[in-house]
Amino acid sequence: MKIRKAVFPVAGLGTRVLPATKAMPKEMLTIVDKPLIQYVYDEAREAGIEHFVFVTGRNKAVIEDHFDRMFELDTTLASRGNKKAEQDVLAENQPPAGATSFTRQQAPLGLGHAVWCARDIVGNEPFAVVLPDELVLNTPGCLKQMIEAAGKLGEKSNLIAVEPVPAELTHQYGICGVGKRTGKIFEVDGMVEKPPKGTAPSNLSITGRYILQPEIFKILETQERGAGGEIQLTDAMITLAKSQAFYGVEFEGERHDCGSKAGFLRANIAFGLKRPELRDGLIAEMKKYLGQ
Repeated sequence: MKIRKAVFPVAGLGTRVLPATKAMPKEMLTIVDKPLIQYVYDEAREAGIEHFVFVTGRNKAVIEDHFDRMFELDTTLASRGNKKAEQDVLAENQPPAGATSFTRQQAPLGLGHAVWCARDIVGNEPFAVVLPDELVLNTPGCLKQMIEAAGKLGEKSNLIAVEPVPAELTHQYGICGVGKRTGKIFEVDGMVEKPPKGTAPSNLSITGRYILQPEIFKILETQERGAGGEIQLTDAMITLAKSQAFYGVEFEGERHDCGSKAGFLRANIAFGLKRPELRDGLIAEMKKYLGQ
């Protein structure tokens, strides 16, 4: 079955980048000249996603506004006559009518609970989950690579994007075991959230892109709270893996954790250097600060 819908959990408080996120959703922090949420929306659109489901919380209405048409801005740009490029950018970033849905996660109960909140919108079909504070710099995007992999695996397959991390840091991540492998795709042989040092089954960490079957919703409905007192998506996936196949996809690309201050700064540099009109000037300024 075609993967048509993607869920974007955007209800988090962004505590790692306070005070910037005290009044501004972390998903609206900009990388170069676009907010984080726009990058992951573009990645999902490139992958063929048709319906974009945002699980929001309080003080997140600006995300909905971002994907709406702003009549005053459009009218002002049109009246000036020399803002065609800006008008084209806005039109390109505008989702088709009826392609977005917004639902509230009314309590901070974790990623698993946020995904469960989208159950009635997703319905009985496979779907993607995209974490907006993780950007992957690559063409094609991470989600497109995963959907292409899903097409090779057949029905009732669940996929998680993974990347290698240093062995001494595996205790900081969700880690999966590795079974039979074909190229960049392998059977997942167990998952563990933040294993104690020296016990990780591999050095492949679970990152913020998933393709899941709808049966995950029934599991999440009764999922007990796990780490941090939250309903963990990883715990539900471990349960689902008892009855359905899970595969890991080692994606191509450079992942940036924009939910951390260091990751956010690094992403601005990396994405800025990929822009031909900005690259030379950015390098020149960086050399000044580096004393070169």
